[in-house]
Amino acid sequence: MKEGSGEDQNVAPSVYSHVSRPGSHRYKNAKKGLPFNVMLVGESGLGRTTFLNTLCERTVVGSNDKSNAEQAHIAEPMQFKHHTVEMDEDGMKIILNIIDTPGFGDGIDNEACFTQIQEYLETQFDEVLAEENRIKRNPKFKDSRVHALVYFITPTGHSLREIDIEMMRRLGSRVNIIPVIGRSDSLTPRELVLFKQRIMNDIAQYEIPVFNFPDGEDEDDEETVEENAELRAMMPFAVVGCEEVVNEDGRPMRVRNYPWGVVQVDNDEHSDFDRLRYVLLNSHIGDLRDRTQNEIYEL
Repeated sequence: MKEGSGEDQNVAPSVYSHVSRPGSHRYKNAKKGLPFNVMLVGESGLGRTTFLNTLCERTVVGSNDKSNAEQAHIAEPMQFKHHTVEMDEDGMKIILNIIDTPGFGDGIDNEACFTQIQEYLETQFDEVLAEENRIKRNPKFKDSRVHALVYFITPTGHSLREIDIEMMRRLGSRVNIIPVIGRSDSLTPRELVLFKQRIMNDIAQYEIPVFNFPDGEDEDDEETVEENAELRAMMPFAVVGCEEVVNEDGRPMRVRNYPWGVVQVDNDEHSDFDRLRYVLLNSHIGDLRDRTQNEIYEL
């Protein structure tokens, strides 16, 4: 990470931060940085802001403290808020562009939210097409197509809600959707296992097109095939975010403390966050970009 960019230097490194597979190496020579665009979608209170800050290992967005308690219950229209962070992952410079969507799902009728996000995605495709059709290309043109949409599911412990089904079904053909369970530490381990199963059953039943990781039919790398099978088995990812870093046995760790114990954000037995971060910023950054260009954009 760049020095002087405002991040906390005492961050807990990802256990996967020095692991990469061959597919990510081809981008290491991108001297100006590899652009990667991620949209975060989910209702308020599911930890999008904490997820963003934990993903970037620095404070990108401060806490949204509503000073007027009388107005706190009033739903505000959905907005698109952009954040750009320069990162270095396994020697690869990444220009991470985050599009957050505060206000999503906070109203009674969320049709406008679905339409806004769909129009946003389509607009990015239109801008790329217009640039490709120019006789003289703009060397400073920035490709703003969304490579991954991280969708936060409320940890009800039951099944997908209508808003989840409608959202992912409508947008799954226009973006790589990666479903995650927000605030997954509110569920017991057994509840989490059953909730994951119910969600994947709903995804299959309603034919929701999520990014399900390549099935390996055209993949010669046995390790990649095994990795993708393991990642499919983990879906949807159960995430816990935490911006506070503590020292445990001389090693910085992100830990959430509760009366009943602690949750270590970077411990695979407690949360899928670290694995998801590795997927987004290392192992599958190429797959997500390539699928956006070669499959989704070409539809």
